[in-house]
Amino acid sequence: MISKEKLKDYASKLMFDMEDSEYETLQSEFEIILKQMDLIGQIEGISEVEPMTFPYVIYHAKLRDDVVKDELTKEEVLYNAKQVKNEQVMVPKVVE
Repeated sequence: MISKEKLKDYASKLMFDMEDSEYETLQSEFEIILKQMDLIGQIEGISEVEPMTFPYVIYHAKLRDDVVKDELTKEEVLYNAKQVKNEQVMVPKVVE
């Protein structure tokens, strides 16, 4: 069983803001998942089955050839930017 404190620690590290009732729900859902994993582990011969690393077929799309076009000037590139400083686009800080 995963403890509520452990879930709070994970949520804090992942910067999730959760109510106490959500931790209880998550804790009960983890219990269900762990029980299901135990059931799978009890299947006869499961240890002899080779794990699947990527079960999906990958379709490779053919990419078009690059076409050289006229370049934009620095002024054209920066024209629609909300904030520009030293010829660089300024964006809000998103990481604490």
